[in-house]
Amino acid sequence: MIIYTTEVEDINSFYTLESLKEVYGIIWMLVPIFTLVLGITIGVLVIVWLEREISAGIQQRIGPEYAGPLGILQALADGTKLLFKENILPSRGNTRLFSIGPAIAVISILLSFSVIPFSSRLILADLNIGIFLWIAISSIAPVGLLMSGYGSNNKYSFLGGLRAAAQSISYEIPLTLCVLSISLLSNSSSTVDIVEAQSKYGFWGWNLWRQPIGFIVFLISSLAECERLPFDLPEAEEELVAGYQTEYSGIKFGLFYVASYLNLLLSSLFVTVLYLGGWNISIPYVFVPELFEINKINGIIGTTIGIFITLAKTYLFLFISIATRWTLPRLRMDQLLNLGWKFLLPISLGNLLLTTSFQLLSL
Repeated sequence: MIIYTTEVEDINSFYTLESLKEVYGIIWMLVPIFTLVLGITIGVLVIVWLEREISAGIQQRIGPEYAGPLGILQALADGTKLLFKENILPSRGNTRLFSIGPAIAVISILLSFSVIPFSSRLILADLNIGIFLWIAISSIAPVGLLMSGYGSNNKYSFLGGLRAAAQSISYEIPLTLCVLSISLLSNSSSTVDIVEAQSKYGFWGWNLWRQPIGFIVFLISSLAECERLPFDLPEAEEELVAGYQTEYSGIKFGLFYVASYLNLLLSSLFVTVLYLGGWNISIPYVFVPELFEINKINGIIGTTIGIFITLAKTYLFLFISIATRWTLPRLRMDQLLNLGWKFLLPISLGNLLLTTSFQLLSL
């Protein structure tokens, strides 16, 4: 059998072309992921700056003003400082658990962003079980906090980790029941389907009006899941020094800092998607006839408008969360658990039963 040189060259060029296609495929698969991570990072920096400015306004202080215009680079300066700080390990602690804990807390929250629809065309993974995937993945974060507390070999850290686990378990159940009610109303567990189900009647089609009790329970539970005041028991400064992050320094301490703000951003985005109509402009057609068909705009302009609307609603909720921090006092641990188990759980269960009854009657 004779193989000519030209045939060999053709075969080699074919294999080269195929390998190049594979490389380009991998690159194009990674581009949306890196774009999302970059967007999330910028979002976290903006939240940190907003929190400092709003807190300063509430307390009649000046706030950050020197790092960059209006102090907008202050969060970046703090992050850079933490990056170059010494990374200290406790001599008698469990080094592996101590190191893995912060990574688990951040990665579990970052994975949940994959099911968030920023607009009708901008979502990393439109899954049929998207909303429950978020609940499943976010349940891993408290395990990381518990590992950090145990691995620190410090009573304050361990107590903070135990509190974080107890608080997460207490408030995840009402949160899940509220999400289940929304899923029943929309006849889907996909985040995109839930947003589209709210778009039929504009502003009045929001789940906020159809599920007011669920919205309040979800709001309280998400604040508790984010460990924000008045639910910041795991890192209560006056009692536990800094809770599970007492022994941490440098980049690992920075990871906890990032994880708390990532969780706050994620909760705000899910409030927007589940209750506030997501990327839809949400102006009733009765007042403005389809707003010059702005809801039907496709392509880059439609996607940009969708992203802007989603972020506007998200940051509105973030403002409420930040203002709550300087308005309400911290609860005691027994009050926190009583609120979760004796009030929010029965209310969310009753809300789910009502929703189910209405759905069965409307069949």
